[in-house]
Amino acid sequence: KSARAKEIAGFSPTAMPPQAVSKEEIDAILTFVDAPPVVESKTPGDSTATAATTAAPTDYVGNLSIFNWMIFLMVILIIIIVVFAGSIMTFVRSDYFKTKVANMGDQSKVLLIIITTGSLFMSNQSYALNFMQAGEAEKGMPWLQVENTDLYALLVVNIILLIVVLYLRHLFNQMVAMVRPKKEVEEAPVAETFKKVNAILTDAVPIEEEHTILMEHEYDGIRELDNNLPPWWVWGFFATIVFAFIYIINYHVLGVSDLQEKAYNKEMAKAEKEIAAYRAKMAMDVDETNATLMTDPSDLAAGKTTFGVNCVTCHKADGSGDVGPNLTDKNWIYGYDIKDVFATIKLGRPNGMPTHDALLNPIQIQQVASYVLSLKEVPNGKPAQGDIIEK
Repeated sequence: KSARAKEIAGFSPTAMPPQAVSKEEIDAILTFVDAPPVVESKTPGDSTATAATTAAPTDYVGNLSIFNWMIFLMVILIIIIVVFAGSIMTFVRSDYFKTKVANMGDQSKVLLIIITTGSLFMSNQSYALNFMQAGEAEKGMPWLQVENTDLYALLVVNIILLIVVLYLRHLFNQMVAMVRPKKEVEEAPVAETFKKVNAILTDAVPIEEEHTILMEHEYDGIRELDNNLPPWWVWGFFATIVFAFIYIINYHVLGVSDLQEKAYNKEMAKAEKEIAAYRAKMAMDVDETNATLMTDPSDLAAGKTTFGVNCVTCHKADGSGDVGPNLTDKNWIYGYDIKDVFATIKLGRPNGMPTHDALLNPIQIQQVASYVLSLKEVPNGKPAQGDIIEK
């Protein structure tokens, strides 16, 4: 496979950059290149193959279930129509309605049109239905094959029947309203308690007594009433004055309650304490002031994994540097101590190094920093940067 890799590399006009992949992944890539998946080609005029791949098969089992429910609904609607029609005919045969039917000529015509249209749809035969005889149906196929067009036709029939039901119901209600004697609507007397509450809240003078509060001046025959302000408005105004005094004394004079800035600072301090307690509980109370160098192989392996996910884009997989500086030489821009490297990863630097405080927890940052300090110098890496040189 190494020969195959050299052969593939010969076709590239540019140098192939190193990739952070394992040997198993390289073998899988080369296997894929040697035996790519076969894509079935189709000629432009092969419409049969295109239709076969794009047309979805009909779900006869599901269609039959929907068909049964629609038939059941249609039967129910027909029963309702029969009941309404019988009730209406009973009304029409009475002497009272002999003179009323003539005035309902337009509505009768509309009803006739609806029923005629419905009969046309109901008389239309669906040639898509296939009744399977004994032994004809394939395995797993229902006894009746219902196409999608059958369902659409049944849906139209049910909608028409529903319209007929609603119209017959409307006629039935009209006839019942004609027979039923109209009751005189009596206005309920206004409760005395409501009158008293309204008088207290508005302090309005009755219309009969408005002449007692007419003011002397007159403009083009228009005179002004000297009404009092509504008591609810006056009470609200005095309440705002009382609230203002309480607010000033509470927040500015005595300082019993905190203003927004002070309350915000208290909440932030409380949150910092909760975060510190959580980190201490989870053994993550590590920062740039107390970070220590980790030498355990498991920690260095975890740091290498995190480095491969977050750092190889700028520093390459071996740390020799690309966009970012070379991490394997003895030159350091911001210090080579574990605390300095921890701070650089966590807080970022102004030369393009992003912060990782929101991406990695303190233990992960410490593991990455320890892994970086364990890297061996790579020959032909990026030229050294920085003035701080490890002693």
